[in-house]
Amino acid sequence: MYTKADILFVIFMCLFSCKQAEDYYHLPTYSSNNILQAVIEIPAGTNKKFEYNSQTNTFEIDKKNGVERVIQFLPYPGNYGFIPSTYSNPEKGGDGDALDVLVLSETVSTGTVIEIIPIGVLKLIDDGEIDSKIIAIPANSLKQIIKVKTYQEFLIKYPEAKNIIESWFLNYNKEDLASINGWGTEQEAILEIENSKL
Repeated sequence: MYTKADILFVIFMCLFSCKQAEDYYHLPTYSSNNILQAVIEIPAGTNKKFEYNSQTNTFEIDKKNGVERVIQFLPYPGNYGFIPSTYSNPEKGGDGDALDVLVLSETVSTGTVIEIIPIGVLKLIDDGEIDSKIIAIPANSLKQIIKVKTYQEFLIKYPEAKNIIESWFLNYNKEDLASINGWGTEQEAILEIENSKL
């Protein structure tokens, strides 16, 4: 026989540990510090294609024809995810997803929400759809491996990194026809984010 205290304890523990999973798509675009945020789906250095499932609020390995998608190429060169509360509108040529972001830093776990500083935007066309990639660094200077704040600095200090990013996005998926329509500055990246906000 359970006492009233036992029942209250179970209820308390359930409320504490069984809370509703977070809806990552609709988190604020900016943190409480007024800094842009990114949700990481795929950690740097992995070749598994994790995606956020908004129906279950979980991160799952994407499947194609029932088979888990694994990148048959070099692993992700940065932490890949999306800018919350954004939408790449198909009526304007977008892919219907949240705006993609590649955060250049050491590996960050799937499901991490990280404050970022955009340093540019790769204007990728993927199978005829606009699939721009915001390129960013962590806002926390202790987590930065690339010390730049602008696209121009990135070009001057890390031209090889820019080339690697271009080459990776053009070659990681042989099933899609991808092309690059140039790069944009950090201001263009921020404008794209603002224009994509829900």
